[in-house]
Amino acid sequence: MCVALNGLLRKTVKSRMNGFKNTDRILIVGGTGFIGKHLLKRCLEETTHITCISMGEKYDNDLCATNINFINVNIADKSLLKIALDNKSFDYVFSLGGYIDHTLYFEGGRKLIESHFVGMLNLIDCLDRNSIKGFVQVGSSDEYGNASAPQKEDVRESPISPYSFAKAASSHFIQMLFRTEGFLGVVARLFLVYGGGQDDRRFLPQIIKACLRNESFETTEGKQIRDFCYIDDVIEALIRIALTPQTRGQIVNVASGAPVSIKEVINKVVNIVGSGKPLFGARPYRKGENMELYANIEHIKKIINWIPTTSLEDGLKKTIAYYKDFVC
Repeated sequence: MCVALNGLLRKTVKSRMNGFKNTDRILIVGGTGFIGKHLLKRCLEETTHITCISMGEKYDNDLCATNINFINVNIADKSLLKIALDNKSFDYVFSLGGYIDHTLYFEGGRKLIESHFVGMLNLIDCLDRNSIKGFVQVGSSDEYGNASAPQKEDVRESPISPYSFAKAASSHFIQMLFRTEGFLGVVARLFLVYGGGQDDRRFLPQIIKACLRNESFETTEGKQIRDFCYIDDVIEALIRIALTPQTRGQIVNVASGAPVSIKEVINKVVNIVGSGKPLFGARPYRKGENMELYANIEHIKKIINWIPTTSLEDGLKKTIAYYKDFVC
């Protein structure tokens, strides 16, 4: 079995625009999560001045061998965060802290608001804001709630969980701070990101591993329409958003813009793997979930000249190849 990060990223073709300078100082909050690890690896190709904040997740051997400054601190604890960031300055900040969790408020959802929204407030309070050239707050398509598809950035958010509320509140805060105090923040609102190294609790890793083991697995009828974007494309978008001054104060959808049903995605995985037995309809839909959640991506095309380059078929093949190393 290979080390978890080996082979996660392609040998990156240099960005089609200028990248970070080798003197740029980058802070990645949540840098040991799925997206954060990919972002760390990509940023290391251009600068070694990288700091990673996390909550003590396992660090990969190849990252530990670098000069990345790892800080283990909970951003929801402002006093400890302030100590951790004292006398540190950054040019670019990526805020990816917290986990995706649909827990209801009265069942413990307050902690999600604290980690996603309050944590972001603490982070901004503790930063040396005079040095920042770009602050990228990573948002979620869940902020749109039950808004009609394709979801566009100027649609009013309608959160349906503490998690999506915290993300929507963060989006409004970033925009307010830009309008009133010129804070150089932008919200990159991600739809469904997938690729090698994703948490086993997520949809695609579960499906892929079940198929690789030729298992039967329960699923909904699969009529939900979703938007899947491969991790390499998402990382490229995040970096371009950070480096483009015209994005400041805005919300930018990051997605493929190509709607596909969950059932179709599952069947694609089964066909590529050649095994697996989905039991469609064995599970109910999640209460309140939007049955059609896919993005209008005209804004990101225009503002940073970005479009995803990995087809769903190719992205699934790469993702499945990654997980073959972890299934007996």
